[in-house]
Amino acid sequence: MDYRKIAEEIYEKVGKKENLISAAHCATRLRLVIADNNKCDSKAVEDIEGVKGVFFASGQLQIILGTGTVNKVYDEFLAVSGLSAATKAEVKQAAAAQQNVFKRAIKTLGDIFVPIIPAIVASGFLMGIMEALNFMVSNGFLTLDTTSSVFVFAKLFSNVAYVFLPILIAYSAAKAFGGNPYLGAVIGMLMIHPDLQNAWTVATEGVKVKQSVWFGLYDIDLIGYQGHVIPVIIAVWVMCFIEKRLHKIVPEMFDLFVTPLTSVFVTGYLTYSMIGPVFVLIENSIINGIQWLIALPFGIGSFIMGACYAPTVVAGVHHMYTVIDVGQLGVFGVTYWLPLASAANLAQGAATLAVALKTKNAKTKSVALPSAFSAFMGITEPAIFGVNLRYFKPFICGCIGGACGALFASVTNLGASGTGVTGIFGILLCLNMPLQYILMMAISIGVAFALTWMFGYKDEAPAAKEAPAAAEEKKEISAPVMETKPGTVYSPIEGNIIPMEKIKDDTFASGVLGQGVGIEPAKGQVAAPFDGTVTTVFDTKHAIGLTSNDGMEMLIHVGINTVELGGKYYTAKVTEGASVKAGQLLLTFDKEAIKNAGYDVTTAVLVTNADEYSKVSVIKTGAGEEMDEIIKVEK
Repeated sequence: MDYRKIAEEIYEKVGKKENLISAAHCATRLRLVIADNNKCDSKAVEDIEGVKGVFFASGQLQIILGTGTVNKVYDEFLAVSGLSAATKAEVKQAAAAQQNVFKRAIKTLGDIFVPIIPAIVASGFLMGIMEALNFMVSNGFLTLDTTSSVFVFAKLFSNVAYVFLPILIAYSAAKAFGGNPYLGAVIGMLMIHPDLQNAWTVATEGVKVKQSVWFGLYDIDLIGYQGHVIPVIIAVWVMCFIEKRLHKIVPEMFDLFVTPLTSVFVTGYLTYSMIGPVFVLIENSIINGIQWLIALPFGIGSFIMGACYAPTVVAGVHHMYTVIDVGQLGVFGVTYWLPLASAANLAQGAATLAVALKTKNAKTKSVALPSAFSAFMGITEPAIFGVNLRYFKPFICGCIGGACGALFASVTNLGASGTGVTGIFGILLCLNMPLQYILMMAISIGVAFALTWMFGYKDEAPAAKEAPAAAEEKKEISAPVMETKPGTVYSPIEGNIIPMEKIKDDTFASGVLGQGVGIEPAKGQVAAPFDGTVTTVFDTKHAIGLTSNDGMEMLIHVGINTVELGGKYYTAKVTEGASVKAGQLLLTFDKEAIKNAGYDVTTAVLVTNADEYSKVSVIKTGAGEEMDEIIKVEK
């Protein structure tokens, strides 16, 4: 591979030096911040040899090149462009500066809600299960003792995340705004203090207590903020604003008690007297407006929203929808928005699947097929950016399919008991209406697939067949000479082995970099998964590339976004070019320190040349020991 040529072509297509602000790379992606997206021909970049995908994310142009290639292309790119090497943090800062206020606000919402989604999902799933059980018991389909401790406790557990949601949001928001998260949690506690009337009782009991504020200027209702989102976020932003400025002006010897006390007291009074009442009114108006749109006759509003959902993912504003979901759950007990999102996601997956089945182009198929299944699980970015937008018509067909599925969801009044999970597994949040959810899926998938198959995609010219001599050379290189079992990958880490699709990184989960598994480490050490050669040891030590003696290429990537640590907490035990035996120690890492720094330590173990095999099989998931057989490849 001519790395210089690749770098020169990328440099040319992104608009040359006058359009470049900074450049960095991680284990798999070249990350560029560019001045004007319109001057960048991303389609042409994707067609460059060695480029496996291109997408814009977080203000960056991210070019997927893969392990062992990206660092070499990056070095050549710096030489061609004349740019200086930048750290990942510097690139993120430059990218954030390029975004407008609206996009920065949307990113902040994502930073607040993404960390608490697991808690919301867990409660939502359990709420759905409990509602389904209650329905079956009430209608005689099931005999169950609803007074048993298991049932009673499960019912308590099911809504706990929503009862104390303001605390979760406040803690996460304080971290996002750069304040003390524990002071943020205190603000969340103030907003659901038991001395305030529970907001969910107002509809039936009316307002019980009022309080005069600002020296008798006006009265406010002493009502809690259960189920509310926007007032909590605004209150915590105010607290962080006050706290950070007090840290600068209060003498260090008084800072420990003056700053927290002042920050919480001032914010609390402002929240009760002004912020809360005003932003509750604004939030309710937004939720009622959205509900009015969804409830338009004949499902017209939902049809429009189902069609527009995928374009908002492209624009990067879809993180704000969690606010809508949570708000509707607080007001209506279910969210009518999540089924619309599910319809849109499933439809984009179906459009990608149609491309995958129709194309004869090996590269397109290798990207489209795993991306389609990823979209069916609710992760649509690989499908949208990697396939549908590239050909555009499949994207439009997916939007139409999403609109039709959303229309059906609206007409049948389909609502979900929680948020955070869309696609096929979204049915677990709709167990009170499973048939309607299944029909919604069938409509979304069927319409999008059929339209794409008939009108949305015309196959490219088939890729040239491999020359016999090249095939013979590859066969000779791949001859099995391992002392261990040929074509077998042994677990490099002790821990919980999970399917690749569950890795919380779209690039790994979609399979665009290869096929394999994720491992949640039990110990901080990585061993060689087979006999072979170390091809790449990244400067940041968080990722290693290897090639087995029979030609299998592998990436072991310890953690998600851990390139940002700059090598901290990692120690490499081998160097590039070293021959290794299965079980030999490759690197060590401080698992707890990495987690405490806010990073997921799930490790991707991927066969990066999977397209050279007829089958890549995962032969073990769940608890695993180091050197257990986990992956098998077949020629």
